[in-house]
Amino acid sequence: MVFFTSKGSAGDFCRKPVTTGCRLTWNISHNSDVTSTFSNWIDKPLTIALKIIISVVIAMILRRIVNRLITRITLRMAEGTMPERLRERTRTVFDGSPVLVSERRRQRAETTGSVLRSVASIIILGSAAINILRYLHLDVTPFLASASIIGVAVAFGAQNLVKDFLTGMFMLLEDQYGVGDVIDVGSAKGTVEAVTLRTTRLRDVNGVVWYIPNGEIKRIGNESQNWARVVLDVPVEYDVDLDKVRTILAETAGAMAIDVPWDEAILDEPTVWGVQALSGEAVVVRVVCKTAPGRQSDVARELRERVKKAFDSAGVNMATFTAA
Repeated sequence: MVFFTSKGSAGDFCRKPVTTGCRLTWNISHNSDVTSTFSNWIDKPLTIALKIIISVVIAMILRRIVNRLITRITLRMAEGTMPERLRERTRTVFDGSPVLVSERRRQRAETTGSVLRSVASIIILGSAAINILRYLHLDVTPFLASASIIGVAVAFGAQNLVKDFLTGMFMLLEDQYGVGDVIDVGSAKGTVEAVTLRTTRLRDVNGVVWYIPNGEIKRIGNESQNWARVVLDVPVEYDVDLDKVRTILAETAGAMAIDVPWDEAILDEPTVWGVQALSGEAVVVRVVCKTAPGRQSDVARELRERVKKAFDSAGVNMATFTAA
């Protein structure tokens, strides 16, 4: 094939701005057809592809740097020293076990870091996608305008979703509850199995799984934070010797508090508060003990069994109490 030279310069046959590759093609061939073909079908796609590759690489590098920075900050939050004023406010089982405090802080920091990394990835990758559309000479203005209009429409229609998201953010930041906690949200009570920015998943004592939108949670009762308490009301016959009952309850609960493995679950010496209620048939005596979080149900069951055996041995009859 024979190429005929043409008069002119690279600027006459190359697309603006003139690239080094197109200028080199003109200098070698001095042919307008070859130079124009290279500029339109090879040089331009290569330039666009190179820009796209560079944008993707920069976005991935920036995303990695930001994610590592967020991870480092959240790890520092998790490893930080607990303020003394906060320690005084939570002078409970955690004071005897700093490992539990660190683990709780680590879980909260990891959850917050995961949310921040997701938001950062959306922003960085979204910006890179818009730049790529511009490199392809696609007008993104109508797209952005449409996205804004759609966003406003979706915002009006998804107010509950936004409410769930914001509530979930504050819930995670304030560490109101976490996975493994036993909570009561009014409509359901159970162990938290999963927490997201939109929903909380609970499993109750019957094995039923509850999915609760965070925005629908008006109140939360957390039975697994810091410490718990067993409150045991024991009804006995009206003519029973109350001093004897108080002694049996105190000795039974005190012996349980030093037995293995209940010595780890019971945090303080049990206390007999005394007569809680009266009726014509029974007297209700209340005994309480402070327990580790989440262990109150186990302690209560064991304490009831021990009290029943102790009463049987002492000849104390229990009664059926009906509240007035």
